[in-house]
Amino acid sequence: MAASSSRTRLIAITAIAAVIFAGFVALGVWQVYRLQWKLDLIAAVDARVEAPAVPAPGPDAWPEITRDKDAYRHVTVTGKLLNSQEVQIYYSTELGPGFFVMTPLLRPDGTYVLINRGFVPEEKRDPATRTAPEGEVTINGLLRMSEDKGWLFSRANDPENGNWYRRDVQSIMATKGLLPAAPYFIDADNTANPGGYPIGGLTVVKFRNAHLSYALTWFAMALGTAFLYGLVLRYEGVWGTRRPRQDDDDE
Repeated sequence: MAASSSRTRLIAITAIAAVIFAGFVALGVWQVYRLQWKLDLIAAVDARVEAPAVPAPGPDAWPEITRDKDAYRHVTVTGKLLNSQEVQIYYSTELGPGFFVMTPLLRPDGTYVLINRGFVPEEKRDPATRTAPEGEVTINGLLRMSEDKGWLFSRANDPENGNWYRRDVQSIMATKGLLPAAPYFIDADNTANPGGYPIGGLTVVKFRNAHLSYALTWFAMALGTAFLYGLVLRYEGVWGTRRPRQDDDDE
């Protein structure tokens, strides 16, 4: 009876150990794939940022724009800024908390592109405290994808009260009635604005890459599981010197 009980216990322990080991290995392999994806992303973004500026995609290209191949592309666009239609997006930057000034730009073809002209502190949020450019302008910057979805615990946009917390292009342009609009926005570069505000060129292009450490952690936990399983096998007398147990004395 004792032998049967021991065998049943060993089978159960083996099954549990196998599942845990396989799970840790799978997570480690997944992190290795994520590591390669992040390295490819960093390389692609670096290449796009450093490349010469190209004209921002027009309506014909809008359906083909994707995050993987177009985000952070160095672009240029010409048109008229609709300063009276700007919105301010609350954001925390390297300069502290404040607002990104998002201003629609009307292109000669009648389409609109939303421009992130840069950061302003609370005391410069009111457009009356800043000097806005008039007439046709040319803006260089980085193509960014619309922030249609918020992060966990992030606040939702409140268009009715003019409170915005993410750069949701479709929502902003629809609220303003400015269509057709590009499905992206452009982060303006650090070219100085009249009066010094907004402050452009704050796009974060450095990406945290901890996938290697994550992968090593999961693989280490898999090895730890295998080590503990080996100790169990020794305890059960499958290999090595079996440790005496209370039920042995009873027998």
